[in-house]
Amino acid sequence: MENKVITEKSEILFLYEGIYNEPNGDPFTGEQRYDEETKKILISDVRIKRYIRDYINQNDKTEDIYVILDRSNVSKDGKETGSEARIKTLKKKFEKLPATEVLKKCIDVRLFGGISTEDKDSVNLTGPVQFALLNPSLNKIDLRMHQNTSVFPSKMKTTGGEEQRGTIGTKTVVPYSINQIHGWVNPKSAINTGLTDADKTKMFKSLWRGLEDINTRTKAGQYPVLLLEIIYAKDTNKIYRLDQLIKIETTDNLNEEQIRSRDNYKFKFDEIIKISETTKIEKVRFYTEIQNIEKEFKDGEKLKNKFEKMNFESNSAK
Repeated sequence: MENKVITEKSEILFLYEGIYNEPNGDPFTGEQRYDEETKKILISDVRIKRYIRDYINQNDKTEDIYVILDRSNVSKDGKETGSEARIKTLKKKFEKLPATEVLKKCIDVRLFGGISTEDKDSVNLTGPVQFALLNPSLNKIDLRMHQNTSVFPSKMKTTGGEEQRGTIGTKTVVPYSINQIHGWVNPKSAINTGLTDADKTKMFKSLWRGLEDINTRTKAGQYPVLLLEIIYAKDTNKIYRLDQLIKIETTDNLNEEQIRSRDNYKFKFDEIIKISETTKIEKVRFYTEIQNIEKEFKDGEKLKNKFEKMNFESNSAK
């Protein structure tokens, strides 16, 4: 079953927390993406896809990645774009197959789609897995200013030798965020890219473990909390705004901006459980390593009807 092209239409909700870090900086300003009106931080789909790609690229040598974020995507003379250079490299590996088939050899293309701009062999594949362009946090947040000092050697010489000069930098920091990522899986698009159940399992593992593994200065302090895949009974079914069904409720009369840990709030999964009982939903797969959250989807020791726990630690999900 895992080697067949997927047939299930589903939606994804992925929750993770961030503690005194910068979950997703704006590439132009370097500051955390933020909605001034709602006071919620924003996480882009590109940031989420990068967690997945980076984890697979670093940990699964059986898979080819089309989008690799380094200079190997560009030819030595710099005349070819990243996609042109990358497709040529892959064509050599896969015995000069047409660009469409070469793209489908790459797991990130099977998941998210991809393009080839090669002359006379251009391709544009729409990915069956998509995430919301910008994903707001569940809690409101007051950003905090953080200052740090950097000292570097200067080329200027003094009587005492080489001079060192310092600068003070200012940056916004997110004290605490509970972030929710919303995604969709479309089986009709999967026919064109060849996305399989095994690919999807690897994606879920890479999302979870990739977020755990990252140790950059701005991303340290992130922890995955809950992963849900809500699977529709028919590919014509749709639940309105699944991303609005999970709520949080603060404890001790705190404002959301005062949240600093999971002890300061409780999740409300009532609506997710309620929609799972409708005929539109076939099942709800979930993964969490937090026992108190797993208990929300149980009646005693038994999982509620239609809920089943994911297993992405099998051999098929390296």
